[in-house]
Amino acid sequence: MVGKKAGMTQLYNAAGVLVPVTVVEMCRTVVASVRTVDSSGYSAVQFGFFGEKAGADNGKKELPAFDILKELRIDDAASYEVGTSLSVDEFAKGELVDVIGKTKGKGFQGVMKRHGFSGGPASHGSMFHRRGGSYGQRQWPGHVFKGRKMPGHAGNKRRTIQNLEIIDTNVEKQLLVIKGSFPGTKDGYIVVRRAKKSLEGKG
Repeated sequence: MVGKKAGMTQLYNAAGVLVPVTVVEMCRTVVASVRTVDSSGYSAVQFGFFGEKAGADNGKKELPAFDILKELRIDDAASYEVGTSLSVDEFAKGELVDVIGKTKGKGFQGVMKRHGFSGGPASHGSMFHRRGGSYGQRQWPGHVFKGRKMPGHAGNKRRTIQNLEIIDTNVEKQLLVIKGSFPGTKDGYIVVRRAKKSLEGKG
């Protein structure tokens, strides 16, 4: 499901330990389309999500226009029906989930902020403070190797945080309370899915 990152807070668990949590306001979700092996050659479901502003009628299957449309590969896609609404109760307390979001954009940055370089001497006259040093070679091979850490655009990358525990749910307000933090700005959209690599049963 797609949700909006409302912010972070902290809760006490049953053992009396203070746990940092992130609150996610889940978007209203409707099954927009169903892809089956017979009709499309693969099994998947298209989910439509409504944000703050609900769109007008899109003229297809009497469903309004969606703010966000995402397609997910699902083995039992035929069990879904177009127009069916999904809720937070799809997730259970204590379940592990993966959260996908975009990191905060930092703009164009130098190597010290972008890659954590230590920089050069800070004393007067060194002429080498926050630079990256030598990037290439001499006559051979005569170019900078691919993958060299250099200044450039930092942040604004799609990132996935795996195996986060659901601490609590609120069906009435469509809220998910997830343990820990994950990428994304406040009020930014994130994707919550069931964990693909569950840590349960491992050591």
